[in-house]
Amino acid sequence: MTPDLASLATERGIRYFMISYTDLFGAQRAKLVPAAAIADMQRDGAGFAGFATWLDMTPAHPDLFALPDASAVIQLPWKREVAWVPADCVMENKPVPQAPRVVLKTLVAEAAKEGLYVKTGVEAEFFLIDPDGLAISDSKDNAQKPCYDQQALMRRYDVIAEICDYMGELGWQPYQNDHEDANGQFEMNWAFDDALVTADRHSFFKFMVRSVAEKHGLRATFMPKPFPGLTGSGCHAHISVWDREGGTNAFYAAEDALGLSRQGYHFLGGIMTHAEALAAVTNPTVNSYKRINAPRTVSGATWSPNTVTWTGNNRTHMVRVPGKGRFELRLPDGAANPYLLQAVIIAAGLDGVRTEADPGRRSDIDMYQMGHTVTDAPQLPLNLLDALRAFDRDETLKAMMGSDFSAAYLKMKHIEWQSYASHFTQWERDTTLDV
Repeated sequence: MTPDLASLATERGIRYFMISYTDLFGAQRAKLVPAAAIADMQRDGAGFAGFATWLDMTPAHPDLFALPDASAVIQLPWKREVAWVPADCVMENKPVPQAPRVVLKTLVAEAAKEGLYVKTGVEAEFFLIDPDGLAISDSKDNAQKPCYDQQALMRRYDVIAEICDYMGELGWQPYQNDHEDANGQFEMNWAFDDALVTADRHSFFKFMVRSVAEKHGLRATFMPKPFPGLTGSGCHAHISVWDREGGTNAFYAAEDALGLSRQGYHFLGGIMTHAEALAAVTNPTVNSYKRINAPRTVSGATWSPNTVTWTGNNRTHMVRVPGKGRFELRLPDGAANPYLLQAVIIAAGLDGVRTEADPGRRSDIDMYQMGHTVTDAPQLPLNLLDALRAFDRDETLKAMMGSDFSAAYLKMKHIEWQSYASHFTQWERDTTLDV
């Protein structure tokens, strides 16, 4: 039964609701609605001008309404008088097909028709930096190999513990937090769930981390590669498929060496087949390709892929199978749109299941040491333009994601690329002034 937000406000002492949607570039847009007006908003949605956000619209388009999904409401643990509600975009009483949460819900429903209920977990890495964004926030965090650094973790205890406590309060079942491989970088983990639930939580997590960091006088960034020489921020996704009741893992096969079923291998095959195009969504910014094509970092490894390969429990490949009944996609980065990330995983995997795709040969070499010996696997795109071109060539993936979304995404992202390409940089002056 869908909760009545007005009644919820009275029960929980909520004064305001943030009706929030995520646009094509992953930016979170919201209106702050007083509880006295929430009944009308729950029925009709909150009005926005779609052109004013990163959606493929013009000023002449009708009002875009963000219709709150009351079943996913989250009361802000650090400001309990406010509740956040993810919303679906509608226009003229129809879902907006390019809107990321709508894209995901469409694919969830498509997969369910074939008995596929995708569950995922994400590992959203982030940096805690100075408010001006120029340096990490902890000058003492300077070890060459800072991963799991106990002292550096505890110097940011107040921030990390507060966020973890909030996740526990919200019922997310957080289970570990650590300092990651770059100075100033952290990762926090919570339990996997249905793809839409994970996407909503991922979206809220980014908002929560930024908010708590600001409360402590810091700044949090999910930028894929904010500092040269340091490991970038990934957003690894763990993927499995279950039955409707969530009790039987369809990817699990006890007799298989890696514990993957035939369906699991086909789903993986879809990911491998569409990997180059996938990158346009899982790695959606110019900066993303500074991470997946990075030279060796100060710590000794980038921990990110650059080739379309898969393996067992080996972190140097694009996909690894760390345990029975699931696999980990290591391609996505911190800039990934929480909703489009889940959508494109389902789209590629569903196509793999339908076509009985073969993931290809498993590779167990150390890709960081021996990757140059792999000559039969595609390279991941070198930049955003290459990724967009790969996505545009992949007619199947575009159709799976929806023609309206795909056209809008490609148009908006090409505009972003052109903006980048026309930008004059200090590098050009340094290397070209005296030519």
